Amino acid sequence: MPPIDNKKVNTDLFALTYGSIISQLLIDCADVEDVNRQLDRMGYNIGLRLVEDYLARSSSPRCRDFRDMAEKIQHAFQMYLNVMPTIDHWSPGSDEFSIILWNNPLTEFVELPDSLQNMNYLNVLPGVIRGALEMLSVPVRAWIKSDHLKGDNETEIRIQAIQKDSNA
Repeated sequence: MPPIDNKKVNTDLFALTYGSIISQLLIDCADVEDVNRQLDRMGYNIGLRLVEDYLARSSSPRCRDFRDMAEKIQHAFQMYLNVMPTIDHWSPGSDEFSIILWNNPLTEFVELPDSLQNMNYLNVLPGVIRGALEMLSVPVRAWIKSDHLKGDNETEIRIQAIQKDSNA
């Protein structure tokens, strides 16, 4: 009998649990947009707490710049979801980039019916990123730009730094 890959088991369990959460939200919420908001809020709250665990487990030094931060986000995806996304599509000012997921354990067992095409199934991920970076005093916008579940070739999460108001 081959050895059990605990990371794969944990990832599969997480994906199934996440799917159950989505199912319950679809029952509890009035519409798909409300589900999207709830997923973003859940992710944001997870990110607020997850950043401390990441910093403790990775012994990561302070980020030098936004590119360094992108690499740390990439590393966090590997640590927590056991996937290595691609960091790409940098803006000319290096204040915006994309995280590209070619494979995603959260969507491994998922097919979106036509009635749910407006749902952002992975909306928890941009929320996690926003929450974690806010805890580090780095405000960002994060959103799903393309989604494999909706027929795109890959899932792309776009991250954009929010410039702090110098007049404040």
